[in-house]
Amino acid sequence: MYIYQSSDWPKFHWNIKALLIPLVKVRNLQGKLIGKMEAIGFSLREEAMLETMTVDVIKSSEIEGEILDTKQVRSSIARKLGMDISGLVPSNRNINGVVEMILDATQYYNEPLTKERICNWHAALFPSGRSGMHEITLADWRKDEKGPMQVVSGPLGKEKVHFQAPPAKNIDNEMTDFLDWFNNDNDIEPVIKSGIAHFWFVTIHPFDDGNGRIARAIADMQLARTDKTNQRFYSMSAQIERQKKEYYQILEKTQKGSLDITNWLDWYLKCLIGALESTEEILAKVLTKAKFWEKHASTIINNRQKVMIIKLLDDFFGKLITTKWAKITRCSQDTALRDIQDLIDKEILIKEPGGGRSTSYKLNLF
Repeated sequence: MYIYQSSDWPKFHWNIKALLIPLVKVRNLQGKLIGKMEAIGFSLREEAMLETMTVDVIKSSEIEGEILDTKQVRSSIARKLGMDISGLVPSNRNINGVVEMILDATQYYNEPLTKERICNWHAALFPSGRSGMHEITLADWRKDEKGPMQVVSGPLGKEKVHFQAPPAKNIDNEMTDFLDWFNNDNDIEPVIKSGIAHFWFVTIHPFDDGNGRIARAIADMQLARTDKTNQRFYSMSAQIERQKKEYYQILEKTQKGSLDITNWLDWYLKCLIGALESTEEILAKVLTKAKFWEKHASTIINNRQKVMIIKLLDDFFGKLITTKWAKITRCSQDTALRDIQDLIDKEILIKEPGGGRSTSYKLNLF
């Protein structure tokens, strides 16, 4: 029996004593992170937020098997937040739609969550009105015209049904209950409420597609309410993507269990701890950039060199060699070599071990 078939649905319950240790750790990490971010200054905070939001958008889509272009995502977020950064590139409407949903959820976290708002998110996720090759009901609840909504895996003819969602005829009532609960103050601890909201929405599964991404956006919205800030410095979606197998396993197990969702909430809190601890990587990256530019504030570099330094400070793929420099900056090999040698003389680049045609270079960050 699925959880929503219980006569007491959706009266969830949980053992708060069993969740106390991870919950306290989450709250401590949230407090320390916000304090640390307030101490680093506005420009670095803005950069950290841009990095975090970029990762969040990319990983939430990656969980569903959709790979987005990092540069486009970063550019779309920067434009919509009014950030003045270099290297912006055009972004397609699919990426803009995902970004719009995440930003609407987190930047306006105190606004009521309504059917219209969620349906607008759905329309933004699927600007063509299709999911892959299939036409879907856009910006409205699913109709189940082709049978019940099921989460399946496996080859055709040997599918395994992991979950079957509530019938379409029940969705209006289900979502009314959910939205009333989400928008109203109650005695539920705010972080716990985020975990419940995530699970409850994804169990209702109100849309033909996009339910996971929207569930994670709703959970992030509640976490923003918990933090009392629209500046996001940790990504729950990135941590879920790292633990994707366990994520689907605990969802499936809880959806087939009783209304006691302690195990799901325990997993959610521990996942959130991982997300908060992983923020150190983003902060270290941002601080490295800041220290680099501070150190070389008076160093004269040309536009080609600046482009390559920015790429190396971000996520440059592979090794930097002369031919790659020439190709990216659209200059000759001789010009590329002069640019590189100039940066070596200024102690910005250093040679990596090796030589001859295989000579490669990296930033001197020490």
